[in-house]
Amino acid sequence: MTVSILPARRWILGCMTLIVTAAAAPSLLAQVAETPQGPSPLATPTSAGPVDDYGRGTPRSTVRGFLQACHAQDYVRASFYLDLRRIRASERPEAGPVLARQLCLVLDRTVWLEPEQMSDSSEGDREDGLPPRRESIAVIPTAEKPTRVFLERGPREDGVLIWRVAPDTVARIPTLYQEFGYGPLEDYLPKPFFEVQFLGVRLWQWIGFIVLGLVAWLLAWGLTRLSVRVGRVIVSQSWVPLSEEAVIVMRAPLHLLFTLAIFRSEVPLLVLSVRSAHVVSSLTSAAMILATAWLLMRAVDLAARAIEQRAANRQAAASLLPLGRRVTKVFLATLTLLVALQNLGFNVTSLLAGLGIGGLAVALAGQKTLEHLFGGIALVADQPVRVGEFCRFGDKLGVVEDIGLRSTRVRTLDRTLLSVPNGEFASMQIENFSRRDRIRLTATIGLRYETTPDQLRYLLIEIKKLLIAHPKVSPEPARVRFVGFGAYSLDVEILAYIETTEHDEFLAIREDLFLRIMDIVAESGTGFAFPSQTVYCGSDSGLDAGRRAQAEAQVRAWREQRRLWLPYPPEEEVAALRGTLAYPPPGSALS
Repeated sequence: MTVSILPARRWILGCMTLIVTAAAAPSLLAQVAETPQGPSPLATPTSAGPVDDYGRGTPRSTVRGFLQACHAQDYVRASFYLDLRRIRASERPEAGPVLARQLCLVLDRTVWLEPEQMSDSSEGDREDGLPPRRESIAVIPTAEKPTRVFLERGPREDGVLIWRVAPDTVARIPTLYQEFGYGPLEDYLPKPFFEVQFLGVRLWQWIGFIVLGLVAWLLAWGLTRLSVRVGRVIVSQSWVPLSEEAVIVMRAPLHLLFTLAIFRSEVPLLVLSVRSAHVVSSLTSAAMILATAWLLMRAVDLAARAIEQRAANRQAAASLLPLGRRVTKVFLATLTLLVALQNLGFNVTSLLAGLGIGGLAVALAGQKTLEHLFGGIALVADQPVRVGEFCRFGDKLGVVEDIGLRSTRVRTLDRTLLSVPNGEFASMQIENFSRRDRIRLTATIGLRYETTPDQLRYLLIEIKKLLIAHPKVSPEPARVRFVGFGAYSLDVEILAYIETTEHDEFLAIREDLFLRIMDIVAESGTGFAFPSQTVYCGSDSGLDAGRRAQAEAQVRAWREQRRLWLPYPPEEEVAALRGTLAYPPPGSALS
């Protein structure tokens, strides 16, 4: 039996390909070609920062200027955004541009920086938990552990404070480049292959696209021949009335699908930038969706022909087959187009609303259904939460029990089952508690106003030692600071991160820390303040003078030995103290 493919299918697929390509290519390629809008070398910086020829007065302008210099391949200019104080002055003119180029490539390959989301204040972001002079701009996912890229505020040659890439980050650039650089390719290919670029893709990568495309086509050809042979064997032994020629009809879409799948798996070899990889992934995904639709349409033709032969004696069924086949193919074409556009980032709801009078009726009747359907697809694909994870959405808290086609069911803290439409759920800000890597501990303790400065210094240092020594407390940041004079107390703020993701374990660790802090307060000879007014009508023992003398003597000893932990502790003592505290505490049932 010979199966003929209707010309209408080719017309539909051709129109779909043209629509998706024409609509998506300009916007996607623009993402690769767009240049971060930053100041020129002599531009006037924002009013929030000092005057600087390179716009390094704020974290935002520093990152923006560095990215612009990288895009222009002006690595000499980009080196001025690096803090090279740890490099000898005689080596800086040569090492600076090299390090700037390496950092440009590492950032280009690993993160998608958005300068507009960074602080535009000369003081930086004071709410990020970092020291005031440091700012984190990116986290690079290295093989060993994530590496953070820091900016640091330091003096210029004339003493003016500016923001540059921190010296410790500059020191790690060669190591990062070994992991994310071009590797041996730089030793074999001429320099223009890496310098010449178009639409954010370098010359050697364009050549790589061609080579990988040919390799993918050849491998797909072999897989398609093998699939056709296996399909012929299956069809010959199947009860379905199809001939071996019916399998051949599936060869072209299978070949295209295999080619796209293999090509997409090979793309990481080209070490593309994050933006370029996103565009290539979006375009190949859309193309694979179209190839799958082509394959399904041919399968619909084959299935319709098989059903037609089996229902030859049933006139009613035979008369419904052509309509059913056309409706099915139109539905597949429409669904494929919508999925492809959704995958490319287009607003499908707005598209449906703009299809005219008929489209308006469809949009009014099925807008919510499509919204919830694609919301469910987005939840499954993007996975902001998974089944079994605890999250916050809106003002609700609960555990996700099921993600369906229309709604997501969440078990709340009151043990009620809440159903949320997928469209609404996907558009909410979802806070996933199950995927946090650690839990923040913050507390403010109030001390009595009779506390002396040296007692307060003793207490600050001992609590800092406690946080560093505790094996369940992350060393960075572990902050203990005297933050203010309250109405009835001297306020000390404690901020640390507990290395656990279980809430019950966090409560136990926090309890242990608080009990140890109470011991430290008692040892210092001071006490906690109470939110009340006290009228002394008689004599009392007052504060412990002996312990106060001991605390003050200890502070004097630290000061004389130049070992005072304020404002920052010595690194060698921190390293020696880290993890030396017993936890669980002695006497605990778990110890």
